Amino acid sequence: MISLIAPAKTLDYESDLKITDFSVASHLKDSKILIKELQNKSPDELSSLMGLSEKLSTLNFERNMNWKVPKKPSSVSRQAIYAFKGDVYMGLEAETLSKRQINYAQKHLAILSGLYGLLKPLDLIYPYRLEMGTKMKNSKGKNLYEFWGSKITDNLNEQMSGHKRKGVINLASVEYFSSVKPNELSGPCISPVFKDYKNGDYKIISFFAKKARGMMARFIIENKADSLDEIKEFNSSGYKYSKKDSSEFSPVFLRKTV
Repeated sequence: MISLIAPAKTLDYESDLKITDFSVASHLKDSKILIKELQNKSPDELSSLMGLSEKLSTLNFERNMNWKVPKKPSSVSRQAIYAFKGDVYMGLEAETLSKRQINYAQKHLAILSGLYGLLKPLDLIYPYRLEMGTKMKNSKGKNLYEFWGSKITDNLNEQMSGHKRKGVINLASVEYFSSVKPNELSGPCISPVFKDYKNGDYKIISFFAKKARGMMARFIIENKADSLDEIKEFNSSGYKYSKKDSSEFSPVFLRKTV
């Protein structure tokens, strides 16, 4: 089974890394096409397209113009799992995973990306900003969903071909998972839901839910969880599986903090 997570807007290319192993992204030819599209846009056009501040639009204009195919780890090129920093990655805490656990994640975890399509944890990436939901016209359509078409789904199926149990654990946001075609996957799609108790009821609270997705991804890596029953054992940070609130492929985890 493969767990899917979304990338993050915040990037880290400064912290020290213990692991020097790396891999090469599968869709770099497609990334080059998108970068060429982005390189034709001025800072003002990037600002309008992505809703960026003047400072961020200038930064990402420079990133686009300097983008290269990553060949080795450097100050401007690092493994995806260490480059992204956000709520999900706070829960994942990839920097504390052992080399053995990272090697497991390399086969059982994938990161969806507007620019790179589908990334393995150790795939090298340059700094970028291109969210999957960006309505950027391109050579294949009016947005990135049309650009990627079935390529991400096909890549997932290819990666799962060597797995004993086939299936996808959807720990990504709606924006990013919309780039996957569930009906074309070679296994079931499991979409965990995380709810916290607030004002007398259990609700999805964005920050906590994002962090819980990262914690779930870590739990799967640490325990080599490879079935729905094993996933239901997730209990990090006080979350517990609720049978009565769950459906067949949507296990619900509740947390009530004092």
